Amino acid sequence: MTRRVIVTGGGGFIGAYLVKKLVRDGWDVGVVDTMVRGDASRFAEVADQVRLHSIDVRDEDAVTKAVDGAEVVMHLAAINGTENFYKRPELVLDVGIRGALAVVNACRRAGVPDLVVASTAEVYQTPAVVPTPENIALMLPDSLNPRYSYGGSKIASELIAFNYAQDHFRKVQVFRPHNIYGPDMGWKHVVPQFILRAAAALEGGKTAAPFPIQGDGQETRAFCYVDDVVDGIVTMYEKGGHREVYHIGNDEEISIRELVARLGTVMGGTLAIEPSAGAEGGTPRRCPDISKMRALGYAPKIDMLEGLRRTTEWYLANRDRVAANELM
Repeated sequence: MTRRVIVTGGGGFIGAYLVKKLVRDGWDVGVVDTMVRGDASRFAEVADQVRLHSIDVRDEDAVTKAVDGAEVVMHLAAINGTENFYKRPELVLDVGIRGALAVVNACRRAGVPDLVVASTAEVYQTPAVVPTPENIALMLPDSLNPRYSYGGSKIASELIAFNYAQDHFRKVQVFRPHNIYGPDMGWKHVVPQFILRAAAALEGGKTAAPFPIQGDGQETRAFCYVDDVVDGIVTMYEKGGHREVYHIGNDEEISIRELVARLGTVMGGTLAIEPSAGAEGGTPRRCPDISKMRALGYAPKIDMLEGLRRTTEWYLANRDRVAANELM
């Protein structure tokens, strides 16, 4: 019998790639997504094999009907994007916390045995240890800073998943993704913004151009291509344990300056960084320790240059879809 899975936020960036992988792996897949921010075209190639529930993840009764008969619910629905954290914190918190409660209650009511919840590297803010293992303290540095609306909602989601409903599931897992990128990830994230900025700077056949950034470029991240991430999610679910947290990402830590340099290589030009003041609440270093996932057999396969090449190709082909005021 084909196993049934529901992906909330399946029209989002990671969600849609996950939906496509689950269909390819033979699952009966349903998606819960209003498509207000998501986009069903992201999984168009498998759309005829996906049951779409166009409902709000905060609507517990509707979600209960949608998840009935599922073996696992993978809860990815959230309002993501750094710009949204600063400009729309109320919505970020509302969808994050009320959505998690609705999903957990719906799973309890419908008798869904397994629950997978997407968290974030933002739960650490400025981690005390880098590379960061899963067992260090989570942090909310300043409740007055709207940036922490997202990280705070994810901390609450983890508590809800593990403790609010701890006696109702066969398996509960949380994964914390780290700096995921790839084609069609949206327009308000670092990698697509850098691609479009670089394309504008190198227009007209220029081989060198100034490239303004926030901060001085010494900040580090560990970027992971989206195909590797969804492979990791499925590996975690199939091989990981109950009541466990897993980092899913890459453990190659690079500076923002190095990211810009690699992007210049992909685009055939030299980008001269022009630093500026960094955003308040930014994190100087972030890189996951993925030993726990590696022990399950997970290993990232797409290197940064190849991932940037694929991502750049998509954004340059689709740059007419973004409004001019979203480029920077």
